[in-house]
Amino acid sequence: MLQVLYALLAAAVTVSYAAQSPRRNVSLVVTGGTVVTVDGTGRVLPSGAIAIDGRDIVAVDAPDVIAQRFTGTRTIDATGQVVLPGLINTHTHAPMVLYRGLADDLALMEWLQKYVFPAEAKTVSPEFVRAGTRLAALEMIQSGTTTYADMYYFEEEIARATREAGIRGVLGQTIIQFPVPDAKTPAEGIARAIAFIQAWRNDDLIVPAIAPHSMYTLDVETLKKSRAVADRERAPLIIHLAETADEVKIARDKYKATPTEFLDSIGAFGGRTLAAHAVHVTPGDISILAKRRVGVSHNPESNLKLASGIAPVLAMQAAGVAVGLGTDGAASNNDLDMFEAMRLAALLHKLTSNDPRALPAATAIKMATIDGARALGMEREIGSLEAGKRADMILVSMRAARQTPMYDPLSHLVYVTRGDDVQTVIVNGSVVMQDRRVLTLNEKAVLDEAVVWAAKVRQAVK
Repeated sequence: MLQVLYALLAAAVTVSYAAQSPRRNVSLVVTGGTVVTVDGTGRVLPSGAIAIDGRDIVAVDAPDVIAQRFTGTRTIDATGQVVLPGLINTHTHAPMVLYRGLADDLALMEWLQKYVFPAEAKTVSPEFVRAGTRLAALEMIQSGTTTYADMYYFEEEIARATREAGIRGVLGQTIIQFPVPDAKTPAEGIARAIAFIQAWRNDDLIVPAIAPHSMYTLDVETLKKSRAVADRERAPLIIHLAETADEVKIARDKYKATPTEFLDSIGAFGGRTLAAHAVHVTPGDISILAKRRVGVSHNPESNLKLASGIAPVLAMQAAGVAVGLGTDGAASNNDLDMFEAMRLAALLHKLTSNDPRALPAATAIKMATIDGARALGMEREIGSLEAGKRADMILVSMRAARQTPMYDPLSHLVYVTRGDDVQTVIVNGSVVMQDRRVLTLNEKAVLDEAVVWAAKVRQAVK
């Protein structure tokens, strides 16, 4: 009996203290929307609220609970919208938006060798890269991407433009065997990568990386040196992997192995690694990727458009490989809309498995958020709406005719929503777009600059 009385007394004291305790001041409260947390339990709050202080989420709960505990310096009403983690694009070549539509309906090797590589040789410069990254950042913000992984040249320029736009980037300085605009030799490219990583390693938004292009565009020595740099500098390594049947043939002819087996044999997967595409991987390859904890970026639109093939995503997921979603560069996609990537991935793998239950909407959303974070090795910081994580989130309107009625927000996000349904974007606790107005970039200036560069590209490839 005494234990019961003590318990009642303790409860009364707790309630009294809670009622009297002051509310905590925070920088921002987002309230009233349907909150899709993508946390470990898959929690969805039909009416939820998020308290943000500085760059961090401090609480996710019902609006009345958040109102009792927190006072926001600023409040955003999310009524009629779905709030979810910012989308994570795990594979891009951001400045290549300036080559959007330059050459279509071609096989990858023909596309690269006859159009892309020659165009890059004549047009890529620090100024080109800055203009292209601004355009890519504008497009990504407007369609709900808050983090992206990149491989390109003059990556320090991409980092500056990305940071100015206020979004998060895992940015890889590309290493390739032949002369390119920012490095005449692989050794020069590696030196640039080291300098880039050391200059940006402590940035709050930028994660610098080294990006050896692929096993078929680099020799063994350069691949090993790239891995050594990544390990010594504690940086991610980003690489294209098994994107085409041609790549597999090159590996088998030259090394008597698959691309995955070859790269594993030289220690390329010894640390934090992101592999883009992984289209032509065998069950044995998948076991290697799982064992080495290699993250994979699935790029369904680019792979289909270039007829590269269809990655065995379901098998990789079953083996425990972290598979995120990517758009690839806009020169081969031809856009950076992650909602399209989600929808196509969900539909594609239903067809290939002959199972409409395969890759459901909830899984597609995870691939674009928390699984993308896992593929990048950043799941402790981003990818879900949970206390302690960075405040990266988007607010998506569900008021259009095609979105009415809404029975299941997860279904709507994958099978109905488009990038231009995104209304508000928050990255690292800062609002970078509100009510479709981008606050960190001058939209007209970005578009005008892109038009000028397009004329130069057109002239260069005549």
